[in-house]
Amino acid sequence: MVPVVASMNLQRLHVQGAKDKTVNWKGAFASCGGNGAVASSTIVYEIEPGDHLGWHTDATEETQYIIAGTGTLYMEDGEHAVGPGSVFVLPANIRHDLANTGTETLRAVAFFSAAMFTQTFDEVMMPPNTQVLGTPNRNG
Repeated sequence: MVPVVASMNLQRLHVQGAKDKTVNWKGAFASCGGNGAVASSTIVYEIEPGDHLGWHTDATEETQYIIAGTGTLYMEDGEHAVGPGSVFVLPANIRHDLANTGTETLRAVAFFSAAMFTQTFDEVMMPPNTQVLGTPNRNG
């Protein structure tokens, strides 16, 4: 049986930068290895106006789909406007950030091509007071 996840009902974890309070977002795993998937992971997340994810790299390829809101995807080679319906693929280990530049909540889904992965942020993230985040199963 394929589980259907009502992502709007998932409890979001609030994450914020230890120093930069505009690094501020909420997210939840809809699936990852051992939890509805064997070879991929999916995160649903929101960023409020004026806030951003924080510069980071992902240890695996990531595809994002913007559901609502507008923003700017920042990469070391430039920036790109995103909005509802935007899809973009980020190769593994490419440093990037996503900021909400609009007036409504930016809502997105991120699909990762691994059952477990890590994300390494420039900023210490609170909680859990570390620069490394990722799937709940990332410790093995």
